[in-house]
Amino acid sequence: MAQPATTSSVPAPHPNPQRWRILGLLGVAQLMLILDVTVVTIALPDISTDLGLGRQLLTWVVSGYTLAFGGLLLLGGRAADLFGARRLVVLGLLVFAGASLLAGLASTGWALLAGRVLQGASAAFLSPSALSLVVRTFDGAERDRALGIWSALGGGGAALGVLLGGLLTAGPGWSWVFFVNVPVGLLLALSLHRTLPRDAVGEAPGRLDLLGAALVTAATGTLIYALIQAGDRGWTSAATGLLAATTAALYLAFVVRVRHAAQPLMDLGLLLRRPVAVGTLLVLVATALMITVFFLGSFYFQRHLGYDALRTGLLFLPVALATMAGATIAGRVLARLGPRLLGTAGLVVGGIGMGVAAAADGPAALAAGVGVAAAGTGAVFVVASATALGQVAPHEAGLASGIVSTFHEFGASLGAAVVSSIAAASLAGTSAAGVSRGFATAAVVAAVAALVTVAVAPGRQAASSPAGAAP
Repeated sequence: MAQPATTSSVPAPHPNPQRWRILGLLGVAQLMLILDVTVVTIALPDISTDLGLGRQLLTWVVSGYTLAFGGLLLLGGRAADLFGARRLVVLGLLVFAGASLLAGLASTGWALLAGRVLQGASAAFLSPSALSLVVRTFDGAERDRALGIWSALGGGGAALGVLLGGLLTAGPGWSWVFFVNVPVGLLLALSLHRTLPRDAVGEAPGRLDLLGAALVTAATGTLIYALIQAGDRGWTSAATGLLAATTAALYLAFVVRVRHAAQPLMDLGLLLRRPVAVGTLLVLVATALMITVFFLGSFYFQRHLGYDALRTGLLFLPVALATMAGATIAGRVLARLGPRLLGTAGLVVGGIGMGVAAAADGPAALAAGVGVAAAGTGAVFVVASATALGQVAPHEAGLASGIVSTFHEFGASLGAAVVSSIAAASLAGTSAAGVSRGFATAAVVAAVAALVTVAVAPGRQAASSPAGAAP
C-alpha cells in the first residue's frame, strides 16, 4: 500500500493558471449540493401540507437525499480515480439538474422522494470528483487555502440553504427550491467542460465494487430507518433492536467484502490512518450538529411561533454568516494551532451554542445560540477536511475525498433521524419540549466529541509530518 505524502512532498511543477477560476466553479457546484441538504428543511411544513406527508416520510425527504449521497460516495470517489474526475463532474451536474426537475414536479410524497434519491445519487459522483480536482489542482499552502475556502462554502452553504429555501417557499412556492438547480446545473456543466483539463486515460481503469456499495448503503439505510421509527415504537422496542442487529450484520458483511474483493470499494487501511480517521469523525459530528439546527429551528419557528418561511429563513442569515466566519478564521489559523486544539475549541463553542438554544425561551435567544454553535461548527468543518485530506497522495485523492464526503452525508442523515425521533411531538406541532431536548442532546454530543478529539487528534507537529511518521 502506498504511503501518504505530505502536502509539500508532492509539488505541482506547473500550476494551472486557471486554478482559482476552477475552484470558484467547483465551489459553486459543491455549494449547490450542500444547499440541497438544508434548503428543503425550510419548505418541509409547506410540503407536508400540500402533499399530506407524515413525520416519517418528511424525515425521509431529508434523509433520502443524504443517504443516497453518502451511501454511494465511496463508489463515486473510486470512480473519480478510475474513470476521470472531469467527466464525472460534468455528468453528475447534468443528472442532478434532471433529478431536481423531477423533484420540483412531484405531486406525491413518493415521487418527491424518488427525485431526492436521484439527486443524492448524482451528487455522490459529483462531490468527491470535485473535491479530488481541488486536491490535485493546488499544492502546499495554496491547498490549505483552497480547502479553507471549500469548507467555508460548504458550511456557509448549509445555512444559506435555509435562507434561500425561505425566499423561494414564501415566493413562487416550495417546488422552486428544486427548479432553481436546473439552470444553475446546466451552466456549471458547460463552464466546467470548457475549463477543466482533460482526464488522463489509464490503461486498465479497473471495475467498481457495486456489491460493496450496495452493502454499505443498505446498512446505513437500515440504521436511519431504525432511528426514525424509534420515535414511534420506542428506543428499546424489539423492532428497534432487530433493525440494529440487521445494521450490524450488514456493516460486517461490508467489511468482509472489502477485505476479500479483488478491487474493493475502499482501502480500510486508508480509513485507519490517524489523520483520516480523526477527520471523518469530526465531519460526521459537525454535520449532525448542523442539520439539528436547521431541522429543529425550521419547525420551531414555523409550527410553534407561526412565522412564515421567509421570516424563518431570514432568522437563519446570522447562522450562515457565523458558519462562514468560523470556517474562514479556522483556515487561517489551523497551521499555527493544529487540529487537536482548533478542533476541540470548535466543538466546545458548538456545544455551548447548542446549550444556549436548549435553554432559550424565545426566538432571539434561540437564534443567538444556534449562531454561536454555527461558528464552532464552521471551524470543525475546516479542521476535518484539512486533517483528512492534507496528507494523501494524489492517486488517493478521489478515494479519500469520497470517505470524507461519505461521513458528511451520513452525519446529516443520522442527525435528521435522531432529532426527528427525539422531537417527534414537536415536529407534529403538539409540544415545544422536544425542540429543547433535541438541542440538549446535540450539546452532549459536541461535548463528548470534544473529549475524543483531545485524546486522539494529531497535534500541530504531527499534523505537519508524514502520516507514516506520526506517533
